[in-house]
Amino acid sequence: MSGKSALITGITGQDGSYLAELLLEKGYEVHGVVRRSSTETFERIAHIHDALHLHQADLLDQVSLETAIRDSQPSEIYNLAAQSFVPTSWVQPSLTGEYTGLGVTRMLDAIRTIDPAIRFYQASSSEMFGRVREVPQSETTEFYPRSPYAVAKLYGHWITVNYRESYDLFAVSGILFNHESPRRGREFVTRKITETVARIKLGLDDELRLGNVEAKRDWGYAAEYVDAMWRMLQADEPIDYVIGTGVQNSVRECYELAFSHVGLDPEDFVKTDKALQRPAEVDTLLADASKAERDLGWRAETSFEQLIRLMVDSDLEAQERAHGVRVGGAGSR
Repeated sequence: MSGKSALITGITGQDGSYLAELLLEKGYEVHGVVRRSSTETFERIAHIHDALHLHQADLLDQVSLETAIRDSQPSEIYNLAAQSFVPTSWVQPSLTGEYTGLGVTRMLDAIRTIDPAIRFYQASSSEMFGRVREVPQSETTEFYPRSPYAVAKLYGHWITVNYRESYDLFAVSGILFNHESPRRGREFVTRKITETVARIKLGLDDELRLGNVEAKRDWGYAAEYVDAMWRMLQADEPIDYVIGTGVQNSVRECYELAFSHVGLDPEDFVKTDKALQRPAEVDTLLADASKAERDLGWRAETSFEQLIRLMVDSDLEAQERAHGVRVGGAGSR
């Protein structure tokens, strides 16, 4: 047993669920922040629910955050909660700023007030690079956010730096590039692709509608990225790191790979829709994570091809269970 305890905001999300698994394996007592809701969404943590300690709190409510920290007495806090879907940030820019930006300040202020010895991890985002100033992007690359979400993330990033320097907190930001998994939300483009491809293969859908298919991203496996978060809080000094694979693929390449895996031609099913394009596009993101490999011993292990195939297979199995249909021989499955 490690004897450590951790508090995770966003524990019911993709990253939170993988991080909770990792910390439990390492012997942590794991606490999670969940928002009060009439509908519980614990699907991603159902298999470990009994091992977790959950606290009702909200990034919009300072008192609830302080209560959760006092009750859990964590040695580490991982702030993974946010309004994290970029398109929604144009529809709800103020709410995105409250959760994704000011919510970080509330967490940091609670730590400063209750126990400054707590180590704090902030989930920053490659979206902060936006209209990129250089390729690839590293810890020294200038930021140029291109969405309300990215602007809010940048605020959260810099307030973490500010509290670290002003109050001597062990507070770090991981600038994570896109990371996916079978637990990714269905609204995100990779999961939208893999689930729709699975449904098309099973005869449940007949088209896949996408926006900018030429946008390029650095996509990795979320289950590996949470290990980088943990390593950052075990370091001797609080340092921010870029986390990514160093390999770039387009949305087009993503859906081509997914359709190929199930033996279908994407030209028969893919339709582009300008309504799905962003008001201000981020055309290309590519990580230089050499500093994390050098300092933390972390590097991505799962290739983009392996990741998409893993997600397609998972979605095929889920759709088969949900609809009672099966497919005989799906690509290289």
